[in-house]
Amino acid sequence: MFTIAALNDLSLVGAIVQNAYINAPTKEKVYTTAGLEFGSNAGRPAIIVRALYGLKSSGARWRDHLVDILRTGGFQSSLADPDVWMRKAQKPCGFVYWEYLLAYVDDILIISHQPHTVIDALSQHVTFKPGSVEPPKSYLGADVSQITVHDGNGDTPAKQVWCMLAGEYVKCAIEEVERELALEDSYLPKRVKTPMSSGYRPELDFSMELNGAKVNYYQGLIGILRWMVELGRINMIVPVSLLSRFMMSPREGHLQQCFHIFAYLKQFNRSRLVFDDGMPDLSDKYFHVCDWSKYYPGAAEAVPRNAPEALGNSVTTTCFVDADHAGCRVTRRSQTGLIIYMNKAPIFWFSKWQNTVESSLLGRNSSH
Repeated sequence: MFTIAALNDLSLVGAIVQNAYINAPTKEKVYTTAGLEFGSNAGRPAIIVRALYGLKSSGARWRDHLVDILRTGGFQSSLADPDVWMRKAQKPCGFVYWEYLLAYVDDILIISHQPHTVIDALSQHVTFKPGSVEPPKSYLGADVSQITVHDGNGDTPAKQVWCMLAGEYVKCAIEEVERELALEDSYLPKRVKTPMSSGYRPELDFSMELNGAKVNYYQGLIGILRWMVELGRINMIVPVSLLSRFMMSPREGHLQQCFHIFAYLKQFNRSRLVFDDGMPDLSDKYFHVCDWSKYYPGAAEAVPRNAPEALGNSVTTTCFVDADHAGCRVTRRSQTGLIIYMNKAPIFWFSKWQNTVESSLLGRNSSH
């Protein structure tokens, strides 16, 4: 979304809904007993009519309430993500585009040429926390900011683009790990240069199995590391994926590799994910043209019939995929990695252990 904003010269504004749940009415009949603070009514049964924090259905009720507000305002849910909302908008110059609203519980992000108009409309139904309505500085645990980039050879002028940094989240996680290690008179490794120890294979680790408490601790560390990958630390995706395979029965060596990753993060803590809206160089010289009409006569791209109208400036998506052949020394299954770019901005990535054993693999990259 940061790339879409830059590509179409749109503004971003974030906001946090104050006491989000209690804005929504309940659907079930929920009763409680009035406490002493109700004075003469203490001890009497009371019907709860608002989605108070702590009720099992409060999260669902708040989302239902927000959905009603957005649909009334002309927004429609995206086919790709039900919590990404879109509405046709037009700039004064006549440029037509989709304006977006991202909702994550009570965290709202608006992308529009007039985001405060959307905020004002929402303010008729909910209250935002004072001081929270502003260009985003953080989003879902990541630090968000704008930086200046250029192509390095002076062919194009410098420009402002959005970037994401998991700096504060990483810092807090490292401090917590170091506090836990200090209780055992231990510390993180020094002078770590790679996310995982060179030559280490988790499937060949036969060190002592962890006890119940340490298993839970290991699982918590993996959860933290996986969220860091989601926040843009793509360089850790392979070791985190490899160690995630041993969540049910981790060993001491696996835990030490987790500490190794945290030591790497402590040493290299300023990595940013840059959302560059510039067009990539996709010259035909990089691709071998093949005629597949003999094998697939009449083939055509499958375009969903309910796809929304294409608005705004066009984008180019590029997909890179590769795998290590027979990477697992025990099962000979391969590890597949994939990353998708929109223009020059990475928007999706994963690393996955393949389900079957392949006789051969060929790393490829492709674009369309």
